[in-house]
Amino acid sequence: MFDAKFITRMLASGGDHRIWVPNGANTNMYGSSPFPRATLGYASSTANDISRDAYLHLQEVVSDWPLGAVEDGAFYEAALEKLRSRIKRLWDLPTATDVVFAPSGTDLEFVALALAKAGQDAPVSNILLGQDEVGSGCVLSAAGQYFAAETALVSGIEKGAPVAGFEGTSLHDVPVRDSDNCSRSSAEICADIDRLASEAEAAGRICLAHVVYGSKTGLVLPELDDLDQLRADHPNLRLVIDACQVRIDGNEVHKLLRSGCMVLLTGSKFIGGPPFSGFALVPAGWNSNAAMPAGLDTIFRRAEWPAAWGGLEHLPQGSNPGLLLRLEAAIFELERFTDLSLERRQLVISAFGGAMRALAQRLGVKMVEPCLDGDALYRSTLVTMDLTALPSAPDFAVAQRWHKVLAARGFRLGQPVKCVHHPKGGWGGTLRLSLSMPLIVELAKLDETQIKARLADDMDKIAQVLEAAQRPVAA
Repeated sequence: MFDAKFITRMLASGGDHRIWVPNGANTNMYGSSPFPRATLGYASSTANDISRDAYLHLQEVVSDWPLGAVEDGAFYEAALEKLRSRIKRLWDLPTATDVVFAPSGTDLEFVALALAKAGQDAPVSNILLGQDEVGSGCVLSAAGQYFAAETALVSGIEKGAPVAGFEGTSLHDVPVRDSDNCSRSSAEICADIDRLASEAEAAGRICLAHVVYGSKTGLVLPELDDLDQLRADHPNLRLVIDACQVRIDGNEVHKLLRSGCMVLLTGSKFIGGPPFSGFALVPAGWNSNAAMPAGLDTIFRRAEWPAAWGGLEHLPQGSNPGLLLRLEAAIFELERFTDLSLERRQLVISAFGGAMRALAQRLGVKMVEPCLDGDALYRSTLVTMDLTALPSAPDFAVAQRWHKVLAARGFRLGQPVKCVHHPKGGWGGTLRLSLSMPLIVELAKLDETQIKARLADDMDKIAQVLEAAQRPVAA
């Protein structure tokens, strides 16, 4: 009953339209397939295909499912509770940490809003750093609005309509880059947050601020050490760490939770699980037994929130087997990566850095900062190439076309991101290349020479496509 076809079908269900695979197609709108494929996958900054090992793992998992598990809310609740325990054990999280699951990283914004607003009548002022360097749907969900015409639970809703209970939420953008494409200083960004928080407090509003730990191009802003002053100046300010790329290690997660920050993570970026899934790590002091916003019942099932929490009685029971399998695959990848020695991880990451520098030199392009300076995962496992120095000076639209051409030929890179100004105006063309946990685990099985040779061969194939795109078309 629960065979490979079932797994493939479930992995593309239980979410909004972004996860759907149209009839006659093999991939969703991001080019990701709900089954393993023989592709060159450097697309973890956007979305992954499921790895062969994770797919085989899911086959083992569902072979133990009892009949009726798909519709069984009690089975779903118990399975999610086991995943909570595995996540806490992997990072040795503080005992008081709770975990909330969501159908996507975009949906996690509603978790932060709900917990900030629980039991309070005042509206929320939400400060979002770098709207161009977070998921596009987050601009809507962070404002308390539906970001699609459907959720994992309901369809036929109006995109952009407020979710019941979040009316009056205001969104404030704080840029993370200046007009020269350089990242702004932590002090500048903290000054903006301080001003906006003061304005919210003066207006009697709840204030929530996002810290970006690994944007689409790998930025971490403001610096985590600067958060202490913000908290001291604004004791009621709620801080949310957008670490959805998950280019973060356990020590940093611990530090953030101890500081009272909620941490948002997804299973489909650096972790390398199939899209879409998300989980929020909630420190002590955030959880509440007060009534939660009514509209959560259109987005979440009750089992996706901790059983001990109150104020959630209006959430529907039931099951989302697609989300359960995506989470299971993601935690499987996280466990494999955690078991890998630091030495083997660094061997692969160092070789990746060398391959990226060689690719940029061959093409004659620059890498957008941060670019491979330091050992942190957000700096060393993700590179954004600024393509505007190429002879054709591609703009953003051209880069999008090249991205599709590469994907059609089996080369999966991260989508272009708007972080470079074109010399003639508008946005310049970029492409992103990144490692994922399953790719690091795969490459770590090789010796150093083989790792470098594999990466060099992959980059040669990608470079050939981009070089061919520069040649004039014969009349």
